[in-house]
Amino acid sequence: MTDGTTPYVRPDVAGFLAFLNAQEGPKMEELPPEGARGMMRAMGQLADVPRGAIAKVEDRTIPGPAGAIPIRIYDDRPDREAGPVMVFYHGGGFVIGDLETHDPYCAEAARILDMPVIAVDYRLAPEHPFPAAPEDCEAATRWVADNFPCTGLVLSGDSAGGNLTIVTALSLRDRPASKPVIAIHPIYPAVSTHNDWQSYRDFKEGHLLTEAGMTWFGDQYQWVEDDYRAAPLNFPAEGLPPTLLVTAGLDPLRDQGRAYAAKLIEAGVPTTYREAAGTIHGYICLSQGVPSARDDIRGNLTVLKAIVAEQTA
Repeated sequence: MTDGTTPYVRPDVAGFLAFLNAQEGPKMEELPPEGARGMMRAMGQLADVPRGAIAKVEDRTIPGPAGAIPIRIYDDRPDREAGPVMVFYHGGGFVIGDLETHDPYCAEAARILDMPVIAVDYRLAPEHPFPAAPEDCEAATRWVADNFPCTGLVLSGDSAGGNLTIVTALSLRDRPASKPVIAIHPIYPAVSTHNDWQSYRDFKEGHLLTEAGMTWFGDQYQWVEDDYRAAPLNFPAEGLPPTLLVTAGLDPLRDQGRAYAAKLIEAGVPTTYREAAGTIHGYICLSQGVPSARDDIRGNLTVLKAIVAEQTA
């Protein structure tokens, strides 16, 4: 830290990072994309909890702009009247991540929120560079609005998926879907294409998400910097729906998340900001390796449930 202080690190986070940083072998960014995807799936099996009991999990495909998009539907009630539904976009730098890596989290969200959760398996870079991911997410969200029994949409995702949450909400703000977006929940989102942030300098090594990894993600994704879908921080936020934005205290992306929360507040968007002190990027998929993450997840989703209830009262 530049001011000479030592940041707070939770004991379980410190133990997990010590284990992670002691691992030998190639780093994710030293592998071809498919190898990196396998590494993320393996970490999930090691570091996350099992899915747990849930009434319904259904895999299907829906039409997209470049072919079928796989989705997974979670619901802890076998029979439900139309109400709010969450559309979830997984993280993984637009290169890795899939329906499996975020399966336990999506099931937990469906249980805590008591609403259906629909996870979107959008196209990944480098096979499908920018803007394939946001195009798929917008198309899938419009499909849910048109074809799924719902009264409103709640958009959420982590990291790259946090970016996709915000940019999909911006797209639907400007060109509304057939159902309204009633709330969004970006989780440690990527909202800027530059790295001139103090949290980036402080936490870019040894905290799971590294400078080399972030550079590799950007090189694969090939974003266009003057496009709102790459850097929403640089574009107007007025008119977005009520937002719960969360960050992690030891995350290189923390400060850009803080900056976007401030931008939302300045734009008059009803905004709740939560920062999970002493923990790292990726925590929603680390509930086994970092047990305190379970409390963070439950806390976030409990707040989101209250925000949705206000919007549907």
